[in-house]
Amino acid sequence: MRQCVLTGKRASFGKNVSHAHNKTSKKQSTNIQKKRIYIPEKNKFVRIKVSAHAIRTIEKIGLLLFLKKKGLRLQDIT
Repeated sequence: MRQCVLTGKRASFGKNVSHAHNKTSKKQSTNIQKKRIYIPEKNKFVRIKVSAHAIRTIEKIGLLLFLKKKGLRLQDIT
């Protein structure tokens, strides 16, 4: 199952409901991307699978600060 290594987001499940109220199962996939992120403090690139929400946050505050807020280390995600 595809999962974001930073936020832990994964697919959710729900129901399609027709006009006649017939219910069928459906899977709602997350927007997971393979992203190559540059870390200026370490002077290197890291390739990770992250959600689109995490990508926007990383672009705002940086990867190392994002990891610190989540209580993770760089070794945990690579």
